[in-house]
Amino acid sequence: MRTIDADIAAGVFQPVYLLYGEEAYLKNQYKKKLQEALSQPGDTMNAAYFEGKNINPGEIIDLAETLPFFAEHRLILIENSGVFKHPCEALADYMKEIAGTACFVFVEEEVDRRSKMYKAVKKAGRAVEFPRQGEKVLVQWILMRLKKEKKKITQPVMQLFLEKAENDMGHIDRELEKLFCYTMGREAITAEDVEAVCVSQATGKVFEMVDNIVGKRQEKALDLYYDLLALKEPPMRILFLIARQFRILYLVKGLRSQGYGQKAIASKAGIPEFAVRKNLAQAEKLPVGKLKGAVADCVQAEEDVKTGRLNDRLAVELLIVKYSQN
Repeated sequence: MRTIDADIAAGVFQPVYLLYGEEAYLKNQYKKKLQEALSQPGDTMNAAYFEGKNINPGEIIDLAETLPFFAEHRLILIENSGVFKHPCEALADYMKEIAGTACFVFVEEEVDRRSKMYKAVKKAGRAVEFPRQGEKVLVQWILMRLKKEKKKITQPVMQLFLEKAENDMGHIDRELEKLFCYTMGREAITAEDVEAVCVSQATGKVFEMVDNIVGKRQEKALDLYYDLLALKEPPMRILFLIARQFRILYLVKGLRSQGYGQKAIASKAGIPEFAVRKNLAQAEKLPVGKLKGAVADCVQAEEDVKTGRLNDRLAVELLIVKYSQN
């Protein structure tokens, strides 16, 4: 990210940029930065946009070879093309000899670092990954936003907010805007404000559901499941999130038993540091053998749905009932 900022500040650009990773908010921010730096607003003569897996490599190469019209650069922005997952020999070869006036910006969800295209782009320009940010970075970013709005928040309320919003910067951004509007005319943001306006993502609701499952609160666990269904969350997506949560619990419990600290557990389990304590508390409610069995049952439930033995809604319901009964 800093390399892109440095290029923009110096006004010296690479012939190709690849922006990829899970953090869509940051990816979009840097896409906009490069667009604004490389083309004028509304300049459709020197800026072209392509999206999807049906792009025509020949058309794109011909466009790159065309001199810009009264401009220094010809910007070619390509999103979610899949060329970093599936072979695209023509574009990969062209990355070695990009026209001096052309500048490519690829924005991708999935990238195979072993692919010829990835290697060609990395050699010709910059390949920048945008992973989910850690707790420290998120807190600094939120505090900066709060300072700009002349708002204050205590550490416990910050933790509550992060538990609700998780580590998706796009979701955090939207929830902060809601909080700013809700607390207009007041300086302090309270826990009551966060509870009143902040919406947990599906992963947060599933965490709460699993908490009720392992706590043997069957009625509450099922109520949360039906709430998610009412919100049009697909049963298979809910099953995936339940399986993911059981895997995290199995992993953090094992790591803690091996003597790992909170920071190391967060890194190895792929969860924010602020979530480790809550996951460990949840993991204590089931023995390791039960957690391992729950993960296996989630896999079996998925197979039962795919082979037609159970419908998706019932498969998830049976899983919840099995692990939440006394």
